[in-house]
Amino acid sequence: MKDAAAVKSAGRRRLSGAHILWEALVHEGVEVVFGYPGGAIMPAYDTLLDYPIRHVLVRHEQGASHMADGYARASGKVGCCIATSGPGATNLVTGIATAMLDSIPLVAITGQVASKLIGSDAFQEVDITGVTLPITKHNYLVTRVEDIGPTIREAFYVARSGRPGPVLVDITKDAQQAFMEWAFDPRPVRMRGYRPEHALSEADLEAAVRLIENAEKPVILAGHGIVQAGATELVKAFAEKHDIPVACTLLGLGGFPATHPLCLGMMGMHGEAWVNQSIQEADLLLAIGMRFDDRVTGKLETYAPRARKIHFERDQAEVNKNVKVDVALVGDLADAVATLQARTKAKSHGTWSSRIRELKGDAAVRDIQQMPSSDKLYAAHVMHDLWRLTEGKALVVTDVGQHQMWEAQYYKHDYARRLVTSGGLGTMGFALPAATGAKIACPNEEVWVVAGDGGFQMTACELSTLAQEGVKVNIAVINNGYLGMVRQWQQFFYDGRYSATPMRSPDFVKLAEAHGLKGIRVTRREDVEAAVRAAQAHPETVLVEFRVEQEDSVYPMVPAGAALNEMIRRPSAIVETAADE
Repeated sequence: MKDAAAVKSAGRRRLSGAHILWEALVHEGVEVVFGYPGGAIMPAYDTLLDYPIRHVLVRHEQGASHMADGYARASGKVGCCIATSGPGATNLVTGIATAMLDSIPLVAITGQVASKLIGSDAFQEVDITGVTLPITKHNYLVTRVEDIGPTIREAFYVARSGRPGPVLVDITKDAQQAFMEWAFDPRPVRMRGYRPEHALSEADLEAAVRLIENAEKPVILAGHGIVQAGATELVKAFAEKHDIPVACTLLGLGGFPATHPLCLGMMGMHGEAWVNQSIQEADLLLAIGMRFDDRVTGKLETYAPRARKIHFERDQAEVNKNVKVDVALVGDLADAVATLQARTKAKSHGTWSSRIRELKGDAAVRDIQQMPSSDKLYAAHVMHDLWRLTEGKALVVTDVGQHQMWEAQYYKHDYARRLVTSGGLGTMGFALPAATGAKIACPNEEVWVVAGDGGFQMTACELSTLAQEGVKVNIAVINNGYLGMVRQWQQFFYDGRYSATPMRSPDFVKLAEAHGLKGIRVTRREDVEAAVRAAQAHPETVLVEFRVEQEDSVYPMVPAGAALNEMIRRPSAIVETAADE
């Protein structure tokens, strides 16, 4: 290893802080940034022209943070966005919080007023590090040119290591403009007090082995961590060896193949009824890469009352935070699963499998093709047909609301990183910009946006970004004329008093055309296939508006504060909509 003096002297050049910023990003493998220029970040934008990094000009900075997020989720790389100070920086906040709640590696770079003006309420001055402290894994204020390169290296290291998350780097304008002799330092990043890696405890591994071998009614809870760890095949092999059924969280969909015989489906508030009941009857839960979110557990006091619990987790802070567990395997998820695979004996659970089949009954397959004919178009029709026509291989990016749950229920995800959705924060407006980032990350994939009429309008301005950048995605707007999920809650829990949920929307076809894109409208089930095929065949972005039944609801549903198995079921009189839960 070269000593520090030798490293610092090798290849030194006199560069501005703005140049050093892009040099550091190139060394981190950054190929694209999503952003919007402004006064405090102008030095960086000026020097950007000297570097082979693609810049995607968004129409709103929130779109930049969501695009960086979607890029990261689809590719597994660190996403990067950039904005100016003040309103530019604060407009990134929702996207940063979205990434934080879902553990997405993202680096947000913001310009800041000159260091001598900090604290003076200068034009467009905001303490963005203070604002984002609760919603970042870490953040930095850089006021010296000497700190720009090392800080960018640390930021990417923190974002991608351990439990991933967003990091913000705020750089003053004078630091960008100052010059210094600089050379890239290739030595590994070392940060005092930051130890993201944990060694698995031998005692905990042995305790887990005993619980697994003694279990008669085990269930694997497959979360987003499986996707992030690239551990799909490991978990599948483990489940097959031990004949353990697998339930998935929303963000875990695709981490275990939906069509696999051991896959139960999605758990939680809008999960399958038999899945939730199986969890409640289980005697062992193996929570792999999930954090026992309230939308998964229902009422904590009644959650899986007879089950021992093993928690596979990278973040020690998540252990026993919501649900007390018997064994915590804190460390690399893939290592933990592989170690237990080697140390445990194969086992079958025939009686338990029979019980789960009994719980499923004839609701085990959501087959809309066998539904009675109807002249109505339901969102479930659209999701099912989209799954069928894309052969389940599309990269689907959903917004938040009823359509998000219908997509999770009716689009069978067999592949990891093929569902991109906002889970923890539940961010309306996420889908369109996130899909833009996902498509840029994976240009050869077929990408579909699935959004409601409400959420889509929050970031619809990014249609022009798609047009300007020549990015091809397909957009399905599920238009029911309401803020659908809020309307459903009002129907169920507020005596049907629809306060501020009926929604008038623009003509979405004309809106697409106004941005120079193609628009299609569908009002009948028989026209769904032709519209999807037309969108797939068109070389540019296509928006398809599906005008669906207005007052349909997502079933089943676990009410807030209820036990996981205390679900509102679809009324038996309703036969035209999706197959029963």
